[in-house]
Amino acid sequence: MKFGLTISLLLTAVCGVLAQSGRVKPAETPTPKPVARTGTGAYVPTQLPSTVPVDLPVGAPTSKDDDSVIKVESALVPIPASVIDVHGRSIANLRLDDFELKIDGKPAEVSELSRAETPIRLALLFDNSSSVLIARDFEKEAAMRFLRRVIRPEKDLAALFSVATVSRLEQPFTREISALVQAIQLFPPPEGATALLEGIILAADYVRDVSGRRVVVIVSDGDDTKSDSTLQETVRSLLVANCQVYVVKTTDFENYKRTGSRRGNANLRQLAAERRMQEIADQTGGAVYSPIDERELDDAFRQISAELAQQYILSYYPESESGRGGEFRQISLGVRNRQNLTVRTRKGYYVPKK
Repeated sequence: MKFGLTISLLLTAVCGVLAQSGRVKPAETPTPKPVARTGTGAYVPTQLPSTVPVDLPVGAPTSKDDDSVIKVESALVPIPASVIDVHGRSIANLRLDDFELKIDGKPAEVSELSRAETPIRLALLFDNSSSVLIARDFEKEAAMRFLRRVIRPEKDLAALFSVATVSRLEQPFTREISALVQAIQLFPPPEGATALLEGIILAADYVRDVSGRRVVVIVSDGDDTKSDSTLQETVRSLLVANCQVYVVKTTDFENYKRTGSRRGNANLRQLAAERRMQEIADQTGGAVYSPIDERELDDAFRQISAELAQQYILSYYPESESGRGGEFRQISLGVRNRQNLTVRTRKGYYVPKK
């Protein structure tokens, strides 16, 4: 009896040791992967993690698998809002109750209000096609100044894309501004066609599943001579990814260099490019800037930097979506009991597909 009990205890102990040695530690949340290079030199998006660490406003619904991972519920519709007065100054003292939100014309509740301390996840698209040959150095300086002014290394991440016949991820997400600046300085001479819309979609897909405020900045003349994607498809991708777009348009600089006039001899293609960039910015709550010299360039970056630093981030959680996945919902946002204020925000969102 005693012998049998001893054997039983030994077996129990051995099984416990084996079980302990075979236990797998829960994997940490993976770092977002850059898009991958194909054999042709083009880049295609790879799968980004569906769960990433995130700073959330108090009270936001979450799902915790362990102590280090927070999942954001997919129902969240973030609504970044910039509020300015008639003199162009930002209004920074508004509260949650001051905002009035309507979805498809019907009053809706804003669940949370946070400020611009939310980290930025920025994708910078740098036009490196032959159409920007005149503005080449101007564009490079514009991109480097913007990154130095806007990115906060202790909080923010930025990635760099080049746009030409194909779009490439030149620098994956990093906090190191020096790495981004070096990537810009090492760009080859501009050449090829311009697949700008496809580059924008690529950037939107890249930042889509990363936590934080998703911002896309485009430094380009806005021309597109290559993309198969449409403007509507591009805007949809940006809205689905909850991206806000700012454009530093180089057309006026190019015109000024050629003719001494800001407008130059605008042709139909330039006008179409201008309208396209304005529509993308308007739909996502961003803005378009068209500097012609370094002074205006500094002014543009100062305005973008100030806006990102003073934004309100409203959180809207649809209680129920009766429509089918993929349907568009129009957003209207105003300020109660305040006159002569302009609110710039995204124009809508798409119902998530279940």
